[in-house]
Amino acid sequence: MPPIASPSCHSLRPTVVAVVAFDQISAFHLTVPCAVFETRQMPGMPPFDLRVCAAETGMLRTSAGFAVQAGYTLQALAEADIVVVPSWRDTGEAAPAALLQALRQAHARGALVVGLCLGAFVLAEAGLLDGRAATTHWMWADDFSARYPQVQLDRDVLYVDAGDVVTSAGTVAGIDCCLHVLRRRWGAEVANSVARRLVVPPHRQGGQAQYVEQPVPASVGADRLSEVLAWVSAHLDRTHDLDSLAARAAMSRRTFTRHFRQATGGTVGQWLLAQRLALAQRLLETSTAPVEIIATQAGFGTPLSLRQHFRRTLKVSPSAYRREFRQSA
Repeated sequence: MPPIASPSCHSLRPTVVAVVAFDQISAFHLTVPCAVFETRQMPGMPPFDLRVCAAETGMLRTSAGFAVQAGYTLQALAEADIVVVPSWRDTGEAAPAALLQALRQAHARGALVVGLCLGAFVLAEAGLLDGRAATTHWMWADDFSARYPQVQLDRDVLYVDAGDVVTSAGTVAGIDCCLHVLRRRWGAEVANSVARRLVVPPHRQGGQAQYVEQPVPASVGADRLSEVLAWVSAHLDRTHDLDSLAARAAMSRRTFTRHFRQATGGTVGQWLLAQRLALAQRLLETSTAPVEIIATQAGFGTPLSLRQHFRRTLKVSPSAYRREFRQSA
């Protein structure tokens, strides 16, 4: 997805982020977008005007038993650049008509609409996901597919970026999704800075499929794998393959593959590509090194390979990406 704005736009008006609150909302889900987009205490961050908007009148109780008081109503969605529906209280209950209409209007005038976890149900009910790819919490994926067969549901990913609509899987994947929005619009350094403040990975590999059955059990093999992944991340300019990584972990090829897939949800090749792209993004944003040097430092070998992977994954050339995201002097 090509970048929409750049860090050099920090001096422009604040980006209005409207977060929808409703009765019986999960306190965690409500705080996720607030924590990511509340950057007023962080120097060098793009300015945000964060607005928590009540979807209903009266007291809004959380599922934890305490109440919240929203400072805005749904009218604030008419001015929002980004609208976040952080979840929904019941997959069997349709969202209020006023909320659905406000989402449609915000989307129609160009706002980015984000549905976290069960918030995807609300976006689908509003018709914003028809014919598009989307995701939601794996526990409710069957219900979602049955109710909204016109949506291309991807059950295995942490989030889906469909351009002007973004959806995420359950719970903590909402953080991944919001960081992705930051990264997409303002670059990897901005997203990394916020991730460091939240003490979370700026970009997790894999998908929610690895959490469907049970978490990966702690083991010596898992510790070895973590050490290998940390080493590879610091040496992406070198050549790596499944056999060399298995040897470094002192595992058989089969054992390493099993541990790796459990931990990341994907293949070695997929993980390496994601790590190299992330490094190339950071280097393009923060250095003046030519593309030829960055291609070598990130492990792509040649500028052609870097350009091909950049266009295939990010839909933009490295040079165009750098122009969009270069920091102002």
